Amino acid sequence: MNGRKNKKGFSLLELVIALGVAAIIATFAIPTYRTHVAKAHRLDAASALTRAVQFVETTRLAQTSESGETLTLGAGFDRAPPSGTAAYSVAVLPESPTNGGYAIEAVPVAPGAMQDDACGAFVIDATGLRWNHPPGSTTPLDAAQSTSCWAGKG
Repeated sequence: MNGRKNKKGFSLLELVIALGVAAIIATFAIPTYRTHVAKAHRLDAASALTRAVQFVETTRLAQTSESGETLTLGAGFDRAPPSGTAAYSVAVLPESPTNGGYAIEAVPVAPGAMQDDACGAFVIDATGLRWNHPPGSTTPLDAAQSTSCWAGKG
C-alpha cells in the first residue's frame, strides 16, 4: 500500500456542476409548471360554471313560475375548484334584458393564484353565451381571447 486513503464524496467542481444543471432545469421547469397550474385553474372555472348552470336549470325547472325566488348556488357550486384552496368564487348574477334569465360568473379570488390572470372573470348566461372580462370591469375581452380562456389556454 502506498499510504493513501480512498476519499469518498463530491469535489467542489462536481457540486458546482450539479447545481448548475439543477438551475438550468429549474429555469425551464418552473414557468412551465406555473402555466400548467393556470391552465388547470381556468378549466376548473369553466367546469364549475357548467356544473352551476346544470344546478340552476334544475332549480328553475323545480320552481313554480310565480314563486319569484332569486336563484342562488348551493354549497359546492359557489367556488372553483370545489375542494382545496379556491381560485374562483362563483355566483349567480341578476337577470338582465340580454342574459336570458340569469348569468353565472366565476371571479378570481383575491389574494389568490389567479387574481392577476389575463382571462379575468368567466361568465356564462342562460342563452349559452360565454365570455370573460377583467376583474372590476364589465367590458368583455375579445372573442378570440375568451375562446382561448375557456379552452384553458389563456
